[in-house]
Parts: sequence; structure tokens; C-alpha cells
Amino acid sequence: MIRGKYTDIAKLPERDGGVVVIRGHIRANRAGARVGFIEINDGTRFAGCQVVYDSVLLADAAKHPVGAAVEVEGELVFTPESRQPFEVRADKITLIGGCDADYPMQKKRHTLEFLREIPHLRARTNTFSALFRVRDTLSAAIHEYLRGEGFMYVATPIITGSDAEGAGEVFGVTAGGDSGFFDRDAKLTVSGQLHVEPFALAYDKAYTFGPTFRAENSNTPTHAAEFWMVEPEISFADLEDDMSVMEAMVKHCVSAVLERCPDEMRFFNDIIDPKRELIARLKAVTSPRFYKMTYTEAIAELERSGADFKFPVKWGLDLKTEHERFLCEQVARGPLFITDYPKEIKAFYMRQNDDGRTVAACDLLVPGVGELIGGSQREERYDILLARMREMNIPEEPLRWYTDLRRFGSVPHSGFGLGVERFLLYLTGIGNIRDTIPYARTPGRLLF
Repeated sequence: MIRGKYTDIAKLPERDGGVVVIRGHIRANRAGARVGFIEINDGTRFAGCQVVYDSVLLADAAKHPVGAAVEVEGELVFTPESRQPFEVRADKITLIGGCDADYPMQKKRHTLEFLREIPHLRARTNTFSALFRVRDTLSAAIHEYLRGEGFMYVATPIITGSDAEGAGEVFGVTAGGDSGFFDRDAKLTVSGQLHVEPFALAYDKAYTFGPTFRAENSNTPTHAAEFWMVEPEISFADLEDDMSVMEAMVKHCVSAVLERCPDEMRFFNDIIDPKRELIARLKAVTSPRFYKMTYTEAIAELERSGADFKFPVKWGLDLKTEHERFLCEQVARGPLFITDYPKEIKAFYMRQNDDGRTVAACDLLVPGVGELIGGSQREERYDILLARMREMNIPEEPLRWYTDLRRFGSVPHSGFGLGVERFLLYLTGIGNIRDTIPYARTPGRLLF
């Protein structure tokens, strides 16, 4: 096969017409007495391409089922008056790979729950073709923004000896059932943050972007056992500097997705969002400043709201998704930073404020999702960090390398973690995190 003669469907609009050769999978095949229509998609363009064929001269084409892979040679014709801007009028259709009758995509529409059972095939549907293209664009935009701002990318370990959050919700690592492979207990990382901080102190700004794992036995639509995080760290930066980077990165990524995935975003706006307001909501994010309030102010807002919350509201308790969504949807009516949380509900590495009760931490909340980003100024004072670890009964020896950073030229520094899957929930309006990652890992469920 001479690859050079094929044209990606995405590149067809760039041509002046003439004979083209395309290939892909059949999404639909309707054969009439004289004329047939095949919808073919090669993955390079969300909308695919309509192929028109003579049902008599190309009788075998009518037999090619949905899911089959074909090669089409024919004339490219522009059809601006039709629903599709162009089509290929076939002179030759060759079957490359047949498709058995039990192919589950024969039906036009399936529930998202059903498609979760066949993740190896669901990318061929419109919903997931659009979603994973948006995911690809989002990932590229994250790297693009951070590298444009001078951040150095660091590959942090997936296998680690520390629990960065101190919550104990970790997966252990063994070699064939033997936990003695390393000289100590090994875990799958819950965060790359601790390993990025040394590089931020050496390179000023650094970030990691990779999979993280949490053994949290939660079956909510916003939790998964494996998910992807981008975690930047910034030297000589306080919490305000940290929030400025968060806001700018979110705006850059939203703008990039809207600009580079127009067809996909129209699909999510018109098909997935029941109010058809998704694009308008996202466009509104790109201009105004994000709203800010302290945790104490947020508790006061919730207490006087009169809303009937499932979980109690009280100073010192962690905010639940219902509280977060109320605050950003009903109070701020847009993205909202909550700052200065009680130290008892936050991680040991967050910088203590002068009041002795709160830490210089923030969460960025967005409508429809709740928490999107969590960040903080890191505790750069050795004695205070060590005292906090002892308060929380966190073993010192495994983290001596981390605390040593506070003895060897420590500086104020800050950072945050953004979950890619939660960002996708926000961008697409898809309601379940299981639908934002190619192969979801959730409690009690491990397909493939």
C-alpha cells in the first residue's frame, strides 16, 4: 500500500476537488435502488465524510456493514448548499476489514452506561470521538501554557515511598505478590507534588503531568481510582501568585478548546447540555476576574442561605460538593476561589497563617463540578513544618529529604494540582468522570 496517495478526511476541505482516496470505518450505510450513502470516519475530523455511490455499479458496497473498514476512491465534490460541506462520489469502494454481525455499534444510540462496558469501541461514537479529541486538545493546551510561562516539565515517579496527602488512601505495590522488592513499602503515587518541589527550587518553575492513584472507596460521579493531574510548583511565590497562575491557565485552556474544537463543542452544547448554554458559560469564563472569598466567609454564606443541604455546615468541617456548587453557582455565579481553610482539614505541607487556625490554601470551584483545582503556599519554615508533621503523626524519616529542602536555601513557594478529568467534566457537560478517561478504574470495577 502506498500511503502517500491517501488523504485524511480533515484535509479534504483544503483541496480543490479532483480524485481522492480516503479510508476509515463505516458509521452508517443507506442503500437505495440507485444511490447509496456511506458515512465514513477516519478519526481525523469529528464530522467524517459522506460517500455517495451507485448502488447498481457498486452493489457490494451496499453489503458493507456498520463498523467495517473501507477504502474509497472517487471525486471530491463541494456541496455548500447541503448539510455537509463536501462529499466523495465513489468510483471504487474496497473492503479492508469486515465487521461481524454482533458489533455493538450497529444501533445509532446507546446509553453512556452501556458504552462504559465497551471502552475499546466507544471512541467510535460521536460522544466519545468528541470527548477524547477535546481531552487531547486540553492536554496540549496545558503543556503549551506552562511551557510558555517558563515552567520546566519533570517526570516524577509513579512508584513512591510517601503518601503526599497523609490520608492513607494509597495502593500498595508488590512484585508478584512479594512486597519485599524494594527496601521499604512502595505505593502508587497520589500526587507528584512533593517530587516537583525540589525542581522548582532549582529551576524556579516546574511541573509534572501524569497519572495519580487514590484508593478512595467512593462511587460518586466525580471520583476515580486512577486519574491524571497537572501539578505546577513556583518558587518565590505566595498564594496570590499561585491563584494568578491557576486563573490564567484555566482561561487559556478554555479558550484553546473553544477555538480548536468548534464542532465538538457545538455537539456538547446542543446534544449533551440540556439548556444549550455550555459554550456561553465557557466564553464567560475567559474575561472577568474570578471571584474570591475566604473559607470563613463561605461558611457564613452557606449558613444564612437557608438551603436544605444534605451535609451539615459548620466552621471546621470540609466543604462538600453540594456546598461548593451552591457557592459558585448561586453566590459567585461563576468560578470562585475559596481561601484560608482550617488547618485541620488540609495537608501538612500547607503554610500556616498568622492566626494559627488556618492555612494559605485555596480551592478553585466551578459551576457544575465543584472543586477543579486545589493549591496552597507551601510551608517553607523548617521548624513549623516539622511541628505540623508531628501533630499529624506523619513519620519524619521517610520525608527527611523533603524537610531538608527547608534547611538548604528555603524560599517561599506555592503550587497546585488540577485534575484533567474534572476539567473535562466542566468543559463538556458530561456528568460522570468515568466518561472522561479512556479506561476508567473505579471501586469494584476493573475492565481490561
